[in-house]
Amino acid sequence: MDRLILTDVCPRDGLQNQSTTVSTPDKLKLIDLLVRAGVQSVEAASFVSPKAVPQMADAAEVVAGLKREHAGLRTSVLVPNLKGLERAQAAGAREIAVVLSATETMNLKNINMTLQQATEVSEQTLKSAQAHGMKTRAYVAVAFDCPFEGTTPLERVVQLSRRMLQAGADEVVIADTIGSASPGMVRDRTRALCQDIPVDRLAMHFHDTRGMAVANAWAAVEEGMRRFDVSAGGIGGCPFAPGAAGNAATEDLVLMAERSGLATGIDLMALLDAVDLAEQLLQRPLGGRSAAWLRRQREKSLQAA
Repeated sequence: MDRLILTDVCPRDGLQNQSTTVSTPDKLKLIDLLVRAGVQSVEAASFVSPKAVPQMADAAEVVAGLKREHAGLRTSVLVPNLKGLERAQAAGAREIAVVLSATETMNLKNINMTLQQATEVSEQTLKSAQAHGMKTRAYVAVAFDCPFEGTTPLERVVQLSRRMLQAGADEVVIADTIGSASPGMVRDRTRALCQDIPVDRLAMHFHDTRGMAVANAWAAVEEGMRRFDVSAGGIGGCPFAPGAAGNAATEDLVLMAERSGLATGIDLMALLDAVDLAEQLLQRPLGGRSAAWLRRQREKSLQAA
């Protein structure tokens, strides 16, 4: 059976800008529930400045805990530059990700660098990670629209994606950072990207700001995409991108896949346990657009038992 390869970014992208602090043991417990549900790939932490993103201050401890408890889990961590890469290496990380915004203003607002400077830093970081035998991912952020500049030129997205691949990225992740994409945009950009980059080296990262994350994912599937970032409960949103809402919910894409003849290896009812824990930890209701229906199905199943 054809399958989707899903990376759950809830532990990093999901938690990074939450106002409620989540402890290291609770992060590890959340990831453990994701693994029990069948998740095989997670983005676990970020080696950025703790002052900028306090929720990620325990990145080294999270990596150490996962190496101890889930040695076979594919675990990536975000690093902003060579200094972050050094910290990730010291912690024992085996896969890193860099984030490159595709517009000048987003880079200036986010990391106080020009687009050219940010591109060069990402390339240097990828090359160094590759030289140390690490696996690599490269995000091209605001790949559809920028909150400051409007529509991001497609030619630039393709060019930056190609540069990231040439610098050593094993996987280039095209990110709809503010959730403004539509299925038509996804189709057109995916087709253009796949002319230059093998489809199995590309992934998509959608946000659900306008309620189109699942529709956008399906448009990408129809163009041959099989790798997606997701977040249990739809948790997330970029702290540096005004208007960005939560990520595409893991449960929504798994249900979409199941109902469309695609495998994911993830058990939806077990996944709800992870969403339930996240609700407790963040002290607010969570769940993708399918969550209420899935919970009703779980209740019916429990009653029938």
